[in-house]
Amino acid sequence: METSTNSEVTREAQHAHPNNPLHGKTLAMILDELVLLHGFSELGRRIPINCFLNEPSIPSSLKFLRRTPWARAKVEDLYAETISRSYPT
Repeated sequence: METSTNSEVTREAQHAHPNNPLHGKTLAMILDELVLLHGFSELGRRIPINCFLNEPSIPSSLKFLRRTPWARAKVEDLYAETISRSYPT
């Protein structure tokens, strides 16, 4: 039995929905990329929520974002905007 890696699954998902930058991405993947690109201080400036401003961490941010739809939507919007700037069509 052959198994797929996460990167193979993500690549396949992106080909299936090339116009949706969120397709195939988990919230954890999105947050990891945003933290690498911007850092928590810049995320807190752009999206002023406590999980980015006060003792930020990936696990606490994920917990808050999973329970707070409006905050998750803001993070996903920032990710989509970041990706569209990085890879213009």
